[in-house]
Amino acid sequence: MSAPGIGAGRRRDGDGGARGDGGGSPGALHRIGDGLANVTVREPGRFFALCLDTGRAMFQWPFQWREFVQQAWFIVSVTVVPTMLVAIPFGGVLSLQVGGLIRQLGAQSYTGATAVVAIVREASPLVTSLLVAGAAGSAMCADIGSRKIREEIDAMEVLGINPLHRLVVPRMLACAFVALFLNGLVSVVGLVGGYFFNVMLQDGTPGAYLASFNAIAQLPDLVQAEVKAFVFGITAGLVAAYKGLNAKGGPKGVGDAVNQTVVITFMLLFVENFLISTLYFQLVPSKGM
Repeated sequence: MSAPGIGAGRRRDGDGGARGDGGGSPGALHRIGDGLANVTVREPGRFFALCLDTGRAMFQWPFQWREFVQQAWFIVSVTVVPTMLVAIPFGGVLSLQVGGLIRQLGAQSYTGATAVVAIVREASPLVTSLLVAGAAGSAMCADIGSRKIREEIDAMEVLGINPLHRLVVPRMLACAFVALFLNGLVSVVGLVGGYFFNVMLQDGTPGAYLASFNAIAQLPDLVQAEVKAFVFGITAGLVAAYKGLNAKGGPKGVGDAVNQTVVITFMLLFVENFLISTLYFQLVPSKGM
């Protein structure tokens, strides 16, 4: 009498195992589908909703001037020195590469013009955005994320305080505001570094380097660079705020949010740089020599 029971139990175990194995594959596919939908639909949708809510919160009164000034000063304190240290070799490398190419083409007198175009139009906004996103954006995400896991954000909502108006808007505008000035700083420091490397190391002529500044470059190049810096600053602030507000899982979750902030911001910055540059070349004609 015991054998059938054992056999039945084995059959039941086997059926359960078969059902478990058969149900494992659809479950894995379901998880993969959920992950893909989360990355391609849910996360972009939530981020876009945050951008819209932040845009509406910008026009709420009163504006948090004190928070804005504190965050702007913090961003300046953590980005000015690294930006200058990065801009000097960046301008030098561009000057050396461009100078060597120009010398091969026999147009040494246009070294300054090509350096201005390369540094002002493309290099300075990218350097500014990378420093703002890497230094300021990560710190902002860590600050907001720590407030989130300590339930300070929930406490603000219970008290009727909009976290976007109180925390996100001042930080986002501080990033954009400081990025404008950092872009000018990178341009100046990069051109000075390029001048030093061209004149001292490549035996260039100082007068030719300075006189050719406006041969190819034009004022819209600087305007485009400032627009890029402003847009990059807005993007860095929004991504940092989004990841910070959605941090969960304790300190480890905050660290993961900071890492994701840097990676996602860099990816968005390169996409935005491509789109703005393409639009600029379509709308603004190049200056002839």
